[in-house]
Amino acid sequence: MATRRLSSLLSRSLHFPSASAPLGRSNGVARHINRFSTAAAVEEVTTPPVQVSFTKLLINGQFVDSASGKTFPTLDPRTEEVIANVAEGDAEDINRAVAAARKAFDEGPWPKMSAYERSKIMFKFADLVEKHNDELAALETWDNGKPYLQAAQAEVPSFVRLFRYYAGWADKIHGLTVPADGPHHVQTLHEPIGVAGQIIPWNFPLLMFAWKVGPALACGNTIVLKTAEQTPLTALYVANLFHEAGLPPGVLNIVSGFGPTAGAALASHMDVDKLAFTGSTETGKTVLELAAKSNLKPVTLELGGKSPFIICEDADIDHAVELAHFALFFNQGQCCCAGSRTYVHERVYDEFIEKAKTRAMRRVVGDPFKKGVEQGPQIDSEQFQKILRYIRSGRDSSATLECGGDRFGSKGYFIQPTVFSNVKEDMLIAQDEIFGPVQCVFKFKDIGEVIKRANNTRYGLAAGVFTKNIDTANTLTRGLRAGTVWVNCYDVFDAGIPFGGYKMSGMGREKGIYSLSNYLQVKAVVTPLKNPAWI
Repeated sequence: MATRRLSSLLSRSLHFPSASAPLGRSNGVARHINRFSTAAAVEEVTTPPVQVSFTKLLINGQFVDSASGKTFPTLDPRTEEVIANVAEGDAEDINRAVAAARKAFDEGPWPKMSAYERSKIMFKFADLVEKHNDELAALETWDNGKPYLQAAQAEVPSFVRLFRYYAGWADKIHGLTVPADGPHHVQTLHEPIGVAGQIIPWNFPLLMFAWKVGPALACGNTIVLKTAEQTPLTALYVANLFHEAGLPPGVLNIVSGFGPTAGAALASHMDVDKLAFTGSTETGKTVLELAAKSNLKPVTLELGGKSPFIICEDADIDHAVELAHFALFFNQGQCCCAGSRTYVHERVYDEFIEKAKTRAMRRVVGDPFKKGVEQGPQIDSEQFQKILRYIRSGRDSSATLECGGDRFGSKGYFIQPTVFSNVKEDMLIAQDEIFGPVQCVFKFKDIGEVIKRANNTRYGLAAGVFTKNIDTANTLTRGLRAGTVWVNCYDVFDAGIPFGGYKMSGMGREKGIYSLSNYLQVKAVVTPLKNPAWI
């Protein structure tokens, strides 16, 4: 399958006919908020074309109730209504899942199966997911709120591509022979690390499942995966498909539950050999501490970001506006690598602001199942209120509110696309990860200055550079301390491109060949040679 570019599939210049007139100002500060139409948000929502079939925990190949019998509701963020009640796992369920994974690893058959046999099961699974593309996309949209087009045409196909990529790696993982200084034969073995604990977030439930599960299984490990409590449904759906493809019982176990209970139990479990976590930086610190205090299990972390998007003076402004808009507003702004600090050269700053505001006001917000909708609701009430608090903080700190700034409609977790100009580095909206549809625009004078300002953050996940000058691009890409730098593009993801952060954006890399090392142990084997023909 050809590589899917999220930016080309999802960045659309859709007309928003009800946007208001230009914003009035006084002394550089907005006098009022532009009012967006609420029609798309309050009209009757679409009934999702999919049924919820799996709500229990998956342990040892069976869907089972939680040990406590407890359940929790997962909500439709469009309506704030309950979609389904899902089994609530806690420490006892983590113990059961880890025991199943341990037995499946120690006794087989998964790690003892030939790598080719493992790859065939993974390829068959990818084929099954591809056949169920539309149902999975609908379930993801219903539980998460992301646009159906995004889920159906980009994310589920990317999920399939990732599993085919790792299925292809399964029988190509091998060690080396190493020349020694004396008569010894030295080889290295790449062995599966054991039971992998994995904790995934709610913003890209399916893709994060693939980023974690794909390389772990290709290397021969077994897994206990904890889903985000906001979005438990699609992981259970695809897990059923995995067993239909022939995955042995106990190889993949899924526990739905909450961080302080199920998540903490998994991170601190003495029989988990490796931990992978994607989520906030603060939670990542807790996960790392729990892992260290238990059995010192190795940990990979993909955490928060406050990524700079730098628009140079030679940029095609119309193109830059659209790309910067996509970099921030994609997935309702709920993206760890969102281009959330837009730096614009002073010579093109005013033009950029006017066009960025116009583009944000055209953004179509509403039911994500409806054709043409670019932005659905935020994930839940907590995130919704958090974003609104940051917007109030921006206004209180005298950033200029160009448009947006309020909820969208009267029901559901919809927020108006919001743009702030005249943002300064000491403002809270410039420092914290907002994780919502709030674009913050800064002005800069020269390359040296913008590199220093862009790097002046505790994060280092990604960055964007927009310029026609190759020398400028080279200077910026080498000067920016970030795990990914996109030049004249943004959010281009591919199965083979590694992803991860500098500084407090995490440790380790996901996707590509680099992710395999997260799930392997390297063993050196040394044997003497008697009268060798050569050494």
